[in-house]
Amino acid sequence: MKPGSTLMKHYLQFKDLRVEEYAYLLERTRIIKTRFKNYEKYQPLADRTLAMIFEKASTRTRVSFEAGMYQMGGSVVHLTTGDSQLGRAEPIEDSARVISRMVDLVMIRTYEQAKLERFAAYSRVPVINGLTNEFHPCQILADVYTYIEHRGPIRGKVVAWVGDGNNMANTWLQAAEILGFTVHVSTPRGYEVDPALAGITDRGCYRVFKDPMDACRDAHLVTTDVWTSMGFEAENEARQKAFADWCVDAEMMAVAQPDALFMHCLPAHRGEEVTAEVIDGAQSVVWDEAENRMHVQKALMEYLLLGRIG
Repeated sequence: MKPGSTLMKHYLQFKDLRVEEYAYLLERTRIIKTRFKNYEKYQPLADRTLAMIFEKASTRTRVSFEAGMYQMGGSVVHLTTGDSQLGRAEPIEDSARVISRMVDLVMIRTYEQAKLERFAAYSRVPVINGLTNEFHPCQILADVYTYIEHRGPIRGKVVAWVGDGNNMANTWLQAAEILGFTVHVSTPRGYEVDPALAGITDRGCYRVFKDPMDACRDAHLVTTDVWTSMGFEAENEARQKAFADWCVDAEMMAVAQPDALFMHCLPAHRGEEVTAEVIDGAQSVVWDEAENRMHVQKALMEYLLLGRIG
């Protein structure tokens, strides 16, 4: 798609795409991943450049986007606030105007969603949310694909979210509303999900449980995240106390469906939000989940730059 085209799309939160677009993306992911596993060269993004802008540290986001873009034939420019004007006095709007004239696609991993949206508003090229305090759409896209890969369609299923009402929880609710499944949410008091912040209109896509064991009961997927996300380190001591009963353990997995999966976006703190027995156990698919970040993002970048293939 040409820069500035009326057809240009950004991917700033999960609800930016429609259910039919997700059906397409998930199928493209399957095809692209199969080609990768069969060592088939596929480089539709030759001569395209991705700018990656990091205000938050990253392992999986950087490796998955960078490796994925190179595998698709493109190039990558890596920026942080320390080596660009983003960390200094230049307005975000001006950085967007300049950077988007030199590259074909921008991925940003930052703090406030508003900062991402300001950049996108002045960008001539598609912008992807690599993570913000409010949303993490690429991770949930990978999680949904991983569930489908292992268990088939996610529509009608139950996902148990145990832990903080954070960016992951918000994005799971958006995915449930769009893709037709239900999220069982259990958080400590004071750390609940805010449906208005999550950006959902259908309260029927989730249920709230005080007891995490009840949230996990009959779930098809149990998932969690660290108790203290980046940017909230000052709250760590209080969170350690508040979240003590929100550790996914064998007992929680035992009340879920017999073939329930366990997921975690990583990095994980064994003994805090999940026991080693669970994350390293037979029901855990966290390593497939992490790998699939790369495959879904390859499909996403292809779609944002080239539209539908075939």
